[in-house]
Amino acid sequence: MNSTFALPTSVVGSKKPHFAVLDGLRGVAALFVVIFHFSEMVIYDYSKLWIGHGFLAVDFFFCLSGFVMGYAYDDRIAKIGLGKFFKARLIRLHPMVIFGAVLGLVAFYLNPFGVAPGYGAARIALIFAASLLLIPYGAMPERGRNLFGLNAPAWSLFWEYVANLIFGLILYRIRRGALIALTVAAAVLLCWVGYRAGNLPGGWSTKNFWDGGARVAFSFPAGLLIYRLGWRLRTRLGFAALSLLLILALTSPYAKGGWVREVIVIVVVFPLIIALGAGASVTPRIERLCRFSGDMSYPLYMTHYGMMWIWGDYAAKHHLVASTTLWTEIALGVCITVAFAWVILRVYDQPVRRYLSVTYRE
Repeated sequence: MNSTFALPTSVVGSKKPHFAVLDGLRGVAALFVVIFHFSEMVIYDYSKLWIGHGFLAVDFFFCLSGFVMGYAYDDRIAKIGLGKFFKARLIRLHPMVIFGAVLGLVAFYLNPFGVAPGYGAARIALIFAASLLLIPYGAMPERGRNLFGLNAPAWSLFWEYVANLIFGLILYRIRRGALIALTVAAAVLLCWVGYRAGNLPGGWSTKNFWDGGARVAFSFPAGLLIYRLGWRLRTRLGFAALSLLLILALTSPYAKGGWVREVIVIVVVFPLIIALGAGASVTPRIERLCRFSGDMSYPLYMTHYGMMWIWGDYAAKHHLVASTTLWTEIALGVCITVAFAWVILRVYDQPVRRYLSVTYRE
């Protein structure tokens, strides 16, 4: 999500200002990823979905992540050292990686509407271990050879880790001119990938693994560049208006060969939204809503797929694609998923991160 979306827009213990609207937008993007996945499990043809470009939320997450990493660590990483930097990233990201893998394994065996393939214990153990360690392993053909068959969205976390590693080793050191050149070159690569594939949803499977690399190769440096250029556009547009702009991008009509429109959204629209969000102000009440939205985004993104395959089998068994209750049931499923993510945030994610932060603080 998350991508990317898994990063706080404030730095613990610092006096830097807080980009509340960006927090809120991260939550909106995560919510629409969930809606998109509920929908695509029933309607496979994206051109027939009202949210046919929900997959582009990952590119928004990557771009936001680049902005936040620059904001949080550009002036700190040399002081704290690479070891503390990578430890901080693991503490922030990996507890939910582990929980998502465990939840996916439980859902795999307790699906009441489908039949689990007859994998042996050794194969399942290997798939599970790869998920825990975030090692791509597309070993489940019945699940499209997702890089992480037990928790498909973890593919974007893999690329988030790669981006964090490259940031810690290289990107935080390079000058603005070099970063601009890198971002432009990555935009050209993104265009080539889109032209070759016809669209840009790739990165989640062994069949399109390197497409994910192209997506993060542009969006992460682009976000970092927005921060370093100081693009915080003062605007009267608040959280609601910018959320609407983001939603319009994610719900734009889908069509095979529409990669040009997708590139425009990734290269122009998302950076613009982030620059506007960085310059927007909100009332205290809306700020609380934005913080809640941001806090929820990562647990929501990393737990929702535990029920996606169950939902897909349920929908197929009850022929929901032709049912007049389809969107009511999707709405109910999304609400349950959000409620579950809130519980996980409060009883697992936040307590575990607090414990690890205190235990491993130097």
